[in-house]
Amino acid sequence: MQKKVEIIGYAKNKIKEQQFGGFVNEITEIVLDNKYAKALKGLEDYSHIIVIYWMNESEGVVRLEHQPQGNPDVPILGIFATRCQWRPNCIGISTVPLVSVEKNVIKVKDLDIIDNTPILDIKPYLPDYDNAEGKVRLPEWTKKLVYK
Repeated sequence: MQKKVEIIGYAKNKIKEQQFGGFVNEITEIVLDNKYAKALKGLEDYSHIIVIYWMNESEGVVRLEHQPQGNPDVPILGIFATRCQWRPNCIGISTVPLVSVEKNVIKVKDLDIIDNTPILDIKPYLPDYDNAEGKVRLPEWTKKLVYK
């Protein structure tokens, strides 16, 4: 059985084009369709949320290998070893600080997303589910990338 993914809203911010980094302290409004306003009840009690979105600017472009951020100091990797947008499914996910919730609008900080990006889902950040346990291991090259 196949279910269609539904867009529940759109991101609104000042970032109009894809970029690497530069999202620190950027406030993004996530404007949900009014029919989802009641679904936000209680979300304001969390400090962080997980935003799941569709990277529509990259739709139709799939790369099986990619050099993250085009950085020559970083190896060419399989797409599933990166957070790059050129994926078989252009799904993005970010955990960000929650600023406020009012009616059908969620304000967040530091979300690495561009204006008008379709929003697929919102989830509260719960450390028991979302925090990696044990020693976290990352490749050395990840220190050469620009984040937020």
